[in-house]
Amino acid sequence: MSNYRRALVAGGTYFFTLVTHSRQPILASPDAIAVLRSAFRKVKATRPFTIEAMVVLPDHLHCIWRIQEADTDYASRWREIKKAVSRQIAPGSDALGERRVWQRRYWEHLIRDEDDWRRHVAYIHYNPVKHGLVARAADWPWSSFSRFVARGWHEPSWGDSEPAEIRGLSLE
Repeated sequence: MSNYRRALVAGGTYFFTLVTHSRQPILASPDAIAVLRSAFRKVKATRPFTIEAMVVLPDHLHCIWRIQEADTDYASRWREIKKAVSRQIAPGSDALGERRVWQRRYWEHLIRDEDDWRRHVAYIHYNPVKHGLVARAADWPWSSFSRFVARGWHEPSWGDSEPAEIRGLSLE
C-alpha cells in the first residue's frame, strides 16, 4: 500500500487528471459527454464547486476546480461523479463487482499561484492538440477554451502551436 498523501487546503484550487480504465476511449461520444456533464451537475447541486477550466478527451480528462472556502473534500465529489458515470456507461459489473470505467486513482495538484494556474489552464486547452486529435485548440468541442476566448483570456488562434509555458510539461 502506498503512503500517498493528498494536498487538502480549504477553499483550494486544484488541477486534476482522471483516466479511463486501460485508457479505453469511453468518453469519445457525445452521449458519453452528456452522461459526464449530468454527473457533474448532479454533484455540484449538492456539493458546490467551480470548474475553472476543463477538457474531456476520449480516454481522460483534465480540469481545474475551486472548492468552497471551508471545504477540502474534493475526493468524495470525484467518487460520486465517477460512480454516476460508471452506472450509466457500464451498467453491469465484472466478477469483482467493478464496472471498469475509470482507473482507481487520479492525479491532483494544488494550484499554488497565478502562474501555476495559467500554466495548468494552458496545458488543459492545448491537450487535444498535443494528442493529435485536432490541429488547433479552438477545434476541440469538449473544452472550456471557447469560454476563455469569449472572455478575452485567449486569442482564437492561441494553441495553434505548443505554448512555451507548457513545453516539456506532462500531467498525464
